[in-house]
Amino acid sequence: MRTFTATFTVTLPFQLRKEDGVYLSCCPPLDVWSQGMTAKEARENLVEAVGLFISSCFVRGTLDSVLRECGFVPLASPPKGTPKKITGRQIRVPVPVPFAFHGDQSACQS
Repeated sequence: MRTFTATFTVTLPFQLRKEDGVYLSCCPPLDVWSQGMTAKEARENLVEAVGLFISSCFVRGTLDSVLRECGFVPLASPPKGTPKKITGRQIRVPVPVPFAFHGDQSACQS
């Protein structure tokens, strides 16, 4: 068995505010929060928290149901035309996803 990690990147909106001397960061679509002593640290911590959240849901096999609970729905096909861009602040989150390969690797070669 061989293992490897694929990394996907998601772009999501986020909010940032300062409260009692600490910066709070939030990704509203997933209801994931983090914080930091600076705006940059709060944003970086949120990127890490969202990545861990999505990754752990995938590993546990709950990603589909969690995303549905958050209001996401799968599309039967890609939307036509230019996709709408997220307005406002955005974070790009790399999401590492571990995989194991049990098959014959030579079957994929031509």
